[in-house]
Amino acid sequence: MMSPLVARLLLLVCLALPLYGVEKFGSCMQGPAGTPGRDGNPGANGIPGTPGIPGRDGLKGEKGECISEIFEEPWRPNYKQCAWNSLNYGIDLGKVADCTFTKLRSDSALRVLFSGSLRLKCKNACCQRWYFTFNGAECTGPLPIESIIYLDQGSPELNSTINIHRTSSVEGLCEGVKAGLVDVAVWVGTCADYPRGDASTGWNSVSRIIIEELPK
Repeated sequence: MMSPLVARLLLLVCLALPLYGVEKFGSCMQGPAGTPGRDGNPGANGIPGTPGIPGRDGLKGEKGECISEIFEEPWRPNYKQCAWNSLNYGIDLGKVADCTFTKLRSDSALRVLFSGSLRLKCKNACCQRWYFTFNGAECTGPLPIESIIYLDQGSPELNSTINIHRTSSVEGLCEGVKAGLVDVAVWVGTCADYPRGDASTGWNSVSRIIIEELPK
């Protein structure tokens, strides 16, 4: 049996412990805090969550542009030559020579060349014109393809004996000729407002027409 004195001392101690930050548990005092424990192992993965609610529709986009890609075939050379030995054509008005050509594309140009001996003779002032036609019509893209020879009157004695044949050329590019078979011809005619003379084409030499299709 505890004596009254001991009981009184225990009561005083229990009443004084809170003043020093010491908690009491029953009739025993709590000891000092222990060393913190080590971290535990990571936990297992949780169960996957349920799918979320679908999002709202986005704003309507702007109208796109339709782009078509065009594949063009590589350009192939296309040319032809017609030649005559000693053409010796003495007409003053009319077709001198022609050459048929197959044009492959409508968006291309034709380069034409006539090379041959030309001559004009007259006692008075005269002018002759050599020019190309395409299917019977002169070039309009952009202008006719032509060459002229003009002789002044001079002295009657000198003009009556001039008879010079010179190798000359008529050359140019013509656009706007449709694809297909094209009749390319060289003609001789008069110049505007001038009388004609005595013309000669292709005397004693080779004459030729060269036709070439070119990309624009």
